[in-house]
Amino acid sequence: QVQLVESGGGLVQPGGSLRISCEASGFTFSDGSMSWYRQAPGKEREWVGYIANNGLSTRYAPAVKGRFTMSRDNAKNTVYLQMNRLKAEDTAIYYCWTSMSPNSWGQGTQVIVSS
Repeated sequence: QVQLVESGGGLVQPGGSLRISCEASGFTFSDGSMSWYRQAPGKEREWVGYIANNGLSTRYAPAVKGRFTMSRDNAKNTVYLQMNRLKAEDTAIYYCWTSMSPNSWGQGTQVIVSS
């Protein structure tokens, strides 16, 4: 079955950087687009960014555009989210999503931006 395992979250100071990862299994990774979502305490889950199956196209939410960068390694079945110039409002649990199995979600990885 489809599995999405996010990792790399942690505590980082405002203005800092962090890279989180999502390793996928149970489907042909290179066939599907990937996205990152996040959910802050007391808020709805929101879309963060998208990367095409071949990695050649990306799109980002306005709140993170210019600060976050998605990439993927199809040989490793892994998608990454590089987060720079982090702000307190980026604090959330981050989840990856695949177009190959829209109802599948991992456990997420928590990112806390605080001094």
